[in-house]
Amino acid sequence: MKKRSARIYYVTFLLIILGFVLYLFVKTFNENLLYYRSPTQLVDGNFPENYIFRIGGMVEEGSLKRVSGTKKVSFNVTDFKNKVLVKYDGILPDLFREGQGVVIRGHLEKDFFVAEEVLAKHDETYMPPEVQESLGLSEDSKSKTMESISQ
Repeated sequence: MKKRSARIYYVTFLLIILGFVLYLFVKTFNENLLYYRSPTQLVDGNFPENYIFRIGGMVEEGSLKRVSGTKKVSFNVTDFKNKVLVKYDGILPDLFREGQGVVIRGHLEKDFFVAEEVLAKHDETYMPPEVQESLGLSEDSKSKTMESISQ
């Protein structure tokens, strides 16, 4: 075998290996990507069972229900157009309360969303960008909404 032929085989082999590694990276990245959905998208869309994704919105006033003696809670998340019932078995964040923005990771079951993780905003003016976009709020309307919620 000539040196030139050996070099061509070597470069071809490296390109095939590099392509395979890139393929595995992209496949793994896409499988671990968590997509964000609003309650309206959940009501309108069709999601496969056990498809893990995030939803976000505001916790509806008066919807929080706790099961006594357990860590189970249920509440509605709304984007002011539609609402979704969320069930969670665990300890809620300290800052969690009604009328507050949340982002929740979990999966959809028949008539409700099963939460695996609940994230609450960390101060009076913060709202995750995805939640702000799904609620259709600009910076001005966001601050007015936050003021009305905190009063």
